[in-house]
Amino acid sequence: MERISILISGKVTGVFFRAHVRDLARDLGIKGYVKNTPDDDLKVIAEGDKKALDKLTSFCKRGPESAVVDKVKIKKEAFKNEFENFTIEY
Repeated sequence: MERISILISGKVTGVFFRAHVRDLARDLGIKGYVKNTPDDDLKVIAEGDKKALDKLTSFCKRGPESAVVDKVKIKKEAFKNEFENFTIEY
């Protein structure tokens, strides 16, 4: 199991990006959260197996149809196993 953080920049708010990330993460068995940042970016903390995280990362690089992703930063972190499921944080 692995843990990553993803920071997504561009036109990523107001386009249901968080809901798409949540739904995909749940389908893939990933635990963690997605939330808006004060800079109107999205931050994702995700824990799961490498293949599932790779699929989530691939989606984050393109986003839903109405999003425009300019930049994605991915950082590996120490696995903590601290989440029960995947949620949208406000």
